[in-house]
Amino acid sequence: MEMKPYAVPQISKDVYWVGVKDWNRRLFDALIPLPQGTTYNAYLVKGKEKSALIDTVNPGFEQELVGKIEQVMKPGDLDYLIMNHAEPDHAGSIPCIMELAKKATLVATEKGAKMAQVFYRVPQERIRTVKEGDTLDLGGKTLRFVDAPWLHWPETMFTYLVENKILFPCDFFGAHTAFGLYDDEVGELIPFAKRYFGEIMMPFRNMGKKAMEKVAGFQIDMIAPSHGPVYKNPERILEVYRSWTAGETRNKAIVVYVSMWGSTEKMIKIVVETLLSEGVEVCLYNVANADLGEIAKDLVDARAVVLGVPTVLGGMHPVGLHGANLVKALRPPLKYGVVVSSYGWGGGALKQAAEILGPTKIEVTGTLEINGPPSAEDQQKLIGIAKQLAAKIRE
Repeated sequence: MEMKPYAVPQISKDVYWVGVKDWNRRLFDALIPLPQGTTYNAYLVKGKEKSALIDTVNPGFEQELVGKIEQVMKPGDLDYLIMNHAEPDHAGSIPCIMELAKKATLVATEKGAKMAQVFYRVPQERIRTVKEGDTLDLGGKTLRFVDAPWLHWPETMFTYLVENKILFPCDFFGAHTAFGLYDDEVGELIPFAKRYFGEIMMPFRNMGKKAMEKVAGFQIDMIAPSHGPVYKNPERILEVYRSWTAGETRNKAIVVYVSMWGSTEKMIKIVVETLLSEGVEVCLYNVANADLGEIAKDLVDARAVVLGVPTVLGGMHPVGLHGANLVKALRPPLKYGVVVSSYGWGGGALKQAAEILGPTKIEVTGTLEINGPPSAEDQQKLIGIAKQLAAKIRE
């Protein structure tokens, strides 16, 4: 019996997982920590007449992808390459596949086609553009395409395999973990999915809500995203995505701070203890040593943010500035905010924080800037600010 070098599971009839697991990757986009690595999922669909590869893998893993395809069919006989999303972790192996499969046609949205020409040098005559509702017949296997722009690039689409009732949504519904093939094999999967949503999809949750509405009428027996496990229990991820894309929040505050000599930290502790005594759930992060993925995760459903940052050279401490900019960039569904600051010989952090948070929809309910550590009078002011915030959160 011939030994095969790769595990190529058949996840549904004539549908094979040919992706790769990047066990050792620890950083994504030079920003996002990956404590459990990640996967670059690609799927091979074999019809009676035609075959299609849905997405590819990150550059550097081309030969593994090709080797897995070879265990199912000759790569050179591939008919279609579906590009749901043009980012290199999913499309980076397109040149390799298009070179091997001389007759293959790349399938993408109109915007995706332009990106394929720019990033991957795919000639226009080898590209087929599709739009909402278009289908592709493989012979007993029908691929239906769904426009899903800004999830999280403008060219993104979903692919739905009608007969098998599988949704291939690329990054949407994804999770950064290399563990498990199916959702029921990863016990802490939803926290990883929430973390991923906060990092990648939260700024586009309105577009996510529209995409959810588009596929609501589909019968979905399986969701096969491009990162993380395949959902044999699709309702598990659909349920939480309905909440996250709707921007639903909880009786919860996320507290993000940095402190140089302990004064700002003392202020933050007073605020935190008061919020806890008022029945508010608190998630506390020191930005100097926090996992940004965990901050993003807790921003998904927090109702308020407390920012604590000392003044450095007339402005916000650079690490605190990074935290504030992260909150602004991810556009979480926060309703309320508080900013507290301390300084040694000159203030300025509060002014800069107001400039950053000003364009957001966050209602700043209280601020306090003090010189040195908090006095007894300052402590009472902080308690009052925290109680006022707690009342807003409970509303």
